[in-house]
Amino acid sequence: MAAPVVSRTVRRVLRSSIRSCNSGAPVTQPRPGDPSQSAAEELSRRRQFLREHPVPFSAFLTDSFGRQHSYLRISLTEKCNLRCQYCMPEEGVPLTPKVDLLTTEEILMLARLFVKEGVDKIRLTGGEPLIRPDVVDIVAQLHRLEGLRTIGVTTNGINLARLLPQLQKAGLNAINISLDTLVPAKFEFIVRRKGFHKVMEGIHKAIELGYSPVKVNCVVMRGLNEDELLDFVALTEGLPLDVRFIEYMPFDGNKWNFKKMVSYKEMLDTLRQRWPELEKLPEEESSTAKSFKVPGFRGHVSFITSMSEHFCGTCNRLRITADGNLKVCLFGNAEVSLRDHLRAGASEEELLSIIGAAVGRKKRQHAELFLMLQDSPPAIPSISSKESLGVQGLRHRVSFSNQVATLWAGCQVPQTPPLAQRWPGSGSLQRHYCSHPDSDSNPKCLSPVSQAPASRSGPLPTSDQLTHVDTEGRAAMVDVGGKPTTERVAVASAVVLLGPVAFKLVQENQLKKGDALVVAQLAGIQAAKVTSQLIPLCHHVALSHVQLRLELDSTRHAVVIQASCRAQGPTGVEMEALTSAAVAALTLYDMCKAVSRDIVLEEIKLISKTGGQTGDFHRT
Repeated sequence: MAAPVVSRTVRRVLRSSIRSCNSGAPVTQPRPGDPSQSAAEELSRRRQFLREHPVPFSAFLTDSFGRQHSYLRISLTEKCNLRCQYCMPEEGVPLTPKVDLLTTEEILMLARLFVKEGVDKIRLTGGEPLIRPDVVDIVAQLHRLEGLRTIGVTTNGINLARLLPQLQKAGLNAINISLDTLVPAKFEFIVRRKGFHKVMEGIHKAIELGYSPVKVNCVVMRGLNEDELLDFVALTEGLPLDVRFIEYMPFDGNKWNFKKMVSYKEMLDTLRQRWPELEKLPEEESSTAKSFKVPGFRGHVSFITSMSEHFCGTCNRLRITADGNLKVCLFGNAEVSLRDHLRAGASEEELLSIIGAAVGRKKRQHAELFLMLQDSPPAIPSISSKESLGVQGLRHRVSFSNQVATLWAGCQVPQTPPLAQRWPGSGSLQRHYCSHPDSDSNPKCLSPVSQAPASRSGPLPTSDQLTHVDTEGRAAMVDVGGKPTTERVAVASAVVLLGPVAFKLVQENQLKKGDALVVAQLAGIQAAKVTSQLIPLCHHVALSHVQLRLELDSTRHAVVIQASCRAQGPTGVEMEALTSAAVAALTLYDMCKAVSRDIVLEEIKLISKTGGQTGDFHRT
């Protein structure tokens, strides 16, 4: 433990050797009115002195593999004003009683201790840190700590534009803003709240106040937002952004599920197809990011490869949770309560011993991560954009990149496709939503079958035995291994009778929960992709296309839903189409149930299916 003793001794010498300066920087007598004596310049000189006269790094914060932990993340709160689908359920999570959370004084006491031992960067996290009432004061108090070079915050951006001027004045000098999509409707779907415009305003305010780069964190999830990679990169052409694509950590319950993960290499390949000249930037020591830049662009992009290429070997991070537990590894379950020792009256030396013991137990690479990576496939095959969730239809057919200047010049956002259109033969405006990318020019959207009256064609499926029951009457999955691979298409429909009150609110998009048609459309598309997980004996089908149309019927105060699914395979996709239509209908019910309980779901049925051995089917 010689290093901490030397560290503290050096600091004491520095503090006492030169009068009137805690940092030990030489002092000159100020002249009256001399502007060089401003607080900002004084702080700058003190920090420059510390940079030029480094003290030995604390042994308490150095683990058995020689990693020096100079970066501390402090959670200010467990609460959040969003409900991101990959983070928490819509109703939220049970919160720790307030009495068990760290007080402001305890947060600052621990921060002071860690900085004293060599931490030079603190990031404030949550929950959502900017909903804590005294966050500005906490930043100001941290700013006074000698040796602390960087104070950062990771925020969802909802409150950023309002608070950032105060935070900057208090000493905040680094910002990470979470944003997983550039499509307003998809944003609302992912976070289950409105607020896209506020996040954009916050990013705009950060640029305006001179933060460079402004880091934008984007968690990339297959089937949800991997189709927006190029649009995010395009933002860096004229803006000082560091867009950070984060590999989704696909932990579902008690097992790892890689279906939603898009690997760093797959993302990089996508970017290089558009920008072959993409060049790699030098990596900073202990950086978790692999950074790239398109020559001539103001900003750059980075990849946080926490899954495919972990960075355990250079990890320099420690975390303190909102209830005062010290975590030495994000993947680890082990925590040590600093709060309990603080409140029991532990001395500074005792706290350092507890911290040092925890850091000393940190593994080279966390065991569960190692096993997970060993069990994972060596590479995740690329999936075409047609196999994604299908939310591309929520975007303009014109590339978002072409609207970047307009978006940022006036802090505006791209609008979702027109929801009010005049239908052929209709005398009034009708709202509709469709996942087809050319829905504006083709209001009927669904085109796998003719619009002529439907009819049955081909031999009818006849059997005196249920196919999903074996000879002894037990449930069994059908073996489709010997069936030929053909293109399978199915169309299903559903009707939701809303009643006049709910219908009007949907028609005018005035529901408090948001745009019911958008959310129902997204839910229906997502449901089609996970049908085999909902219906026990369904085969998993790799859908090549899912298309959903919702049309308002004012005569019945109803929403008419049609879902179409397509795939190449040995089994049909009628269950996927039916599930899509049914879940979209259920979602409409959920969106409108607060307004009316007299909602009826009806006419969930198969309209047509083609490509099967038993022949095509078209309902008359």
